Amino acid sequence: MSAPRRRWLPRVLLLSLVALSVGLTGLLRFAYRVDDYGVSQSLDRVYRLADKGQIVWAELLDEDAQVVGEVCSAPIPDDPDGPRKATRRCPLSARTGRFHASYPRSDVATQVLIERIADKSPVVVDKQTAKGVAKLVATFLFPLLILANLFALIFLSAGGDSSIGDIVGFGSITRKRSQRRRSVQKVTFADVAGAAEAVAELREVTDYLADPKKFEAYGAAAPRGVLLFGPPGCGKTLLARAVAGESGVPFLSISGAEFVESLVGVGAARVRDLFRQVREVAPAIVFIDEIDAVGRSREGEGASGEREQTLNQLLVEMDGFDVSAGIVVMGATNRPDILDPALLRPGRFDRHVTLDPPEVHGRQAILELHAAGKPIAADVDFEGLARATPGFTGADLANVINEGALVAIRQGHGGQIQWPHLTEAVQRVLHGPQRRGRLLTAEERKRIAFHESGHALVAAALGQRDQVQRVSVVARGRGLGQSVMADDGERVLLTRGELEAQLAVAMAGVAAEELCFGESSTTAEHDVDRANFVARQMVGRYGMSDQMGRLRVMHKGDDYLGGAPVMDTVSGQTMVEFDHEVRRLIAAGEARAAEALALHRAHLDRLAERLEVEETLDGPALDALLAPVRPELNLYAGVGVAAGTNGTGRARPRRRPAQS
Repeated sequence: MSAPRRRWLPRVLLLSLVALSVGLTGLLRFAYRVDDYGVSQSLDRVYRLADKGQIVWAELLDEDAQVVGEVCSAPIPDDPDGPRKATRRCPLSARTGRFHASYPRSDVATQVLIERIADKSPVVVDKQTAKGVAKLVATFLFPLLILANLFALIFLSAGGDSSIGDIVGFGSITRKRSQRRRSVQKVTFADVAGAAEAVAELREVTDYLADPKKFEAYGAAAPRGVLLFGPPGCGKTLLARAVAGESGVPFLSISGAEFVESLVGVGAARVRDLFRQVREVAPAIVFIDEIDAVGRSREGEGASGEREQTLNQLLVEMDGFDVSAGIVVMGATNRPDILDPALLRPGRFDRHVTLDPPEVHGRQAILELHAAGKPIAADVDFEGLARATPGFTGADLANVINEGALVAIRQGHGGQIQWPHLTEAVQRVLHGPQRRGRLLTAEERKRIAFHESGHALVAAALGQRDQVQRVSVVARGRGLGQSVMADDGERVLLTRGELEAQLAVAMAGVAAEELCFGESSTTAEHDVDRANFVARQMVGRYGMSDQMGRLRVMHKGDDYLGGAPVMDTVSGQTMVEFDHEVRRLIAAGEARAAEALALHRAHLDRLAERLEVEETLDGPALDALLAPVRPELNLYAGVGVAAGTNGTGRARPRRRPAQS
């Protein structure tokens, strides 16, 4: 069907559907409308009037099952000519009136009524032929025409952009989905920052799509499939779109969840339909987001499961196209551990590209990329902002720039996004917005000031004064205060001494409260949580315990989704020893923090008093207060304090140990 005809034919069908509906409504009103004719009477009353001879004339409406007529208030004398005349004369002293009554729709009832009335009064039967025809047309012909129009509209739009087309194409990937993906704005590698290694890996794919014959000349096989691993927000979808943009080929995107349905066979049918569409527009890129929804390992599933049938069809389709066809399948997931091995073997997904959170230079490039075109002040230090955001993904950094713009709009500083706006945006992303409406007593405010000052002072006493960026008693999110440390997010390895220093910094707030007030408070919740996390990692995963030795009690969880480490199956005695060692390490960290605070009690009091007044200390003001704190050799001077890492050197920006 030609394109112009496809445009006007639905309009004609829709107009005809409206006209048929209006016509059907009119016919139904005509066919089933019963006019009120005078006073309503019961059938028994009509019989009595007929027996008394008070009916002047009567007419039976056959389709309406109504008897109408005229009645006289006094009996009518018998006419010599009999009731065969059209009407009878009512006496002059009597009054006449019209009536109507319903009777049962049956031949017997009709015959009895006619005989009773016709005995003394004239009766006429109206067959109402027009109403009969109207009922026949309204009951059979018009519904058929309306259904024909509806089916024509449904099948005409089955390949178009309507939701009806989606219903008809339940087992297919409709054009609506593919057109929606193709209309996305073109993206190239110039729009990607902080992923140089991944871009280098994917350039082979763009070269193959641009000129497949070059690979044939060397006898090389370009990758059929590329699998992108990485935590959420690292730019997997953006990279897939950039590959398509660089290659200048169609980009068909679909989510793995769209293949999975409760009806068996639907997912496999959609896989077949997707690859059929790809072959029509090849060379092209097929991007399956969240491929773990359809590519989950088949172990433990029934042989007839819908998910397994869908996965089998996907494996067959990936084996079914020739390398020279110019088709590349790209998948993205943050759960590579649960994918089926058959999906990962060479010949299907040949290339595996891992996307980790960017390092400092990558974060700076991402920040500058998202800041382009925005009114950023000239004194904004993107390098410093990148160093203050370890562990942030590309999505997090884009959110920082956007939050900075919102803060600038809210505060209204000359139409520019300035450095304080961006630093506030980082704090909002990490800890949440300020909650100045929370009322604290003077005692509570003082306790929080000493708690947060304890974190900063112990970090300085351990030789990490430069790592302390900010100390605040302003409530954010669920925390009542923050001690922000500059994490070394690019480090891969941490020593035992560095992890023990993390424990000391984490427990410094509790130690400060014990030293100054004689007891701790509920502000220790986050600190205890952080200390337990580090201590359990040291004992259970890294073998950093003299008593437990190198026995592994825990194994690594899902890093991409922030999953906690998983406990191995061990004996009860081993678990007792494990708990004892975790408790000992935390106690040692608290004792080390208490020793540092006792040595620098005067500096602690000065810092807490200043913090209680200023609410937030950072920059030169904080450096001046921490400058007199001298690192002590017996307190692990010079060991690193990566307060925001997860024990493996990878930053954990959402979980700060010094937040109270």
